[in-house]
Amino acid sequence: MGTILSLNHSRTRGNEPYEVLQSAPCKRPRLSSSFYEKNPRLIPCLPDEISIQILARIPRIHYLKLKSVSRTWKATILSAELFSLRKEMGTTEEWLYILTKVANDKLIWYALDPLAGRWQRLPPMPNVSREDESRKGLAALRMWNMAGSSIRITDVIMGWLGRKDAMDRMPFCGCSVGAVDGCLYVLGGFSKASALRCAWRYNPVTNSWSESSPMSIGRAYCKTGILDDKLYAVGGVTRGHGGLTPLQSAEVFDPKTGVWSQIPSMPFTKAQVLPTAFLADLLKPIATGLTSYRGRLFVPQSLYCWPFFVDVGGEVYDPEANSWVEMPIGLGEGWPARQAGTKMSATVDGELYALDPSSSPDNAKIKVYDYLADDWKVVAEDVPVRDFTESESPYLLAGFLGKLHVITKDANRNIAVLQVYVQNNVASISAASSSSLVDHIEHAERPTESELDLWKVIATRSAPVAELVSCLVLDI
Repeated sequence: MGTILSLNHSRTRGNEPYEVLQSAPCKRPRLSSSFYEKNPRLIPCLPDEISIQILARIPRIHYLKLKSVSRTWKATILSAELFSLRKEMGTTEEWLYILTKVANDKLIWYALDPLAGRWQRLPPMPNVSREDESRKGLAALRMWNMAGSSIRITDVIMGWLGRKDAMDRMPFCGCSVGAVDGCLYVLGGFSKASALRCAWRYNPVTNSWSESSPMSIGRAYCKTGILDDKLYAVGGVTRGHGGLTPLQSAEVFDPKTGVWSQIPSMPFTKAQVLPTAFLADLLKPIATGLTSYRGRLFVPQSLYCWPFFVDVGGEVYDPEANSWVEMPIGLGEGWPARQAGTKMSATVDGELYALDPSSSPDNAKIKVYDYLADDWKVVAEDVPVRDFTESESPYLLAGFLGKLHVITKDANRNIAVLQVYVQNNVASISAASSSSLVDHIEHAERPTESELDLWKVIATRSAPVAELVSCLVLDI
């Protein structure tokens, strides 16, 4: 009925790739060490074109282990060809990257595979000192374990009022982050009271950090955004002769060429029309946020005089016209602000969302911007965001997997990633806000709260002493 294989006969064949352990003749034979030298194919008996398609379908969380199979597998998994194929086949995966600050002012990155619910800790970021940057040049920067940001932006602003000595005691802080072309970028910041030009890139394919092209000017607390696969750095502060100086300049980085290029500076139009020279000198203009929306960059702005800030709307950069215009009034005035007036947002399916934490100490509202009406609409309530007044960033927003997510700390101070259900049809929201609101609500066929989870926790990570700093999404 079957064929009997002779082990003695198989041993006499010189090209047989198996060798049998004498002490365990009944165990499964293993591949000899010389097999891969004689058979360079990724998978024996399969063309490499088929094998690499198989690898492209494997979830990326397993690539770290698969690299240890052989040198050929490692080279393939680290190749750009594999990830280009994943994009062509539609097998790319969106991962969430969260930057946190822990004890001793140390910055730590975590990556979340939201489908598998598994976390991965990234290698430590490099760190630089101002002396290295100015004396040896960026190519010879000295590296050691990352010392993170312990100074809040509010403390930085206080330096504008004469507390210059505070800056002299500041560790490296104020770096900004962005994601473009499948990589994370960390830009600028302070080191020993001097603003840095340096930029560092994290490549998730190689799971490593490397030096990138420096910005044209040292920036700390600048705002970043992505348009047309290019990374924009806008505003921020630098160190001048009289202390900290707000920046109106902006620049753009093309990852294909590795070159930074200047774009027109923000006009800060409303800061130019203050009634007196005293107020013009006292109130410092600063960009408090940035979002990419409808093919343009939207930058909310404020005038600061610690401990007060005045919201002055914002400005919009159009890359086609290469110019700035004033932000719509309703967008700027209704944009919810966090601590120190900073404004955060996320886009999902072309809609702009923000979180308003002011409804209650432990609950928040999700708002969506209605572009046609120039107004913000509430689309979700009672989102559990706890009020951690000592935290610089009690919550973060991100859009991935086609849904809005809130990253916050739960009752046990662990990192929690919440998926929020929102009504993402702005047109229907506008219709509901018309004079027939009551009839619309009574007759609309919508799921009840018992039939629908308004929010759910999709992942948690134990991090009781960590503070949230920023988050990004990579699709590779």
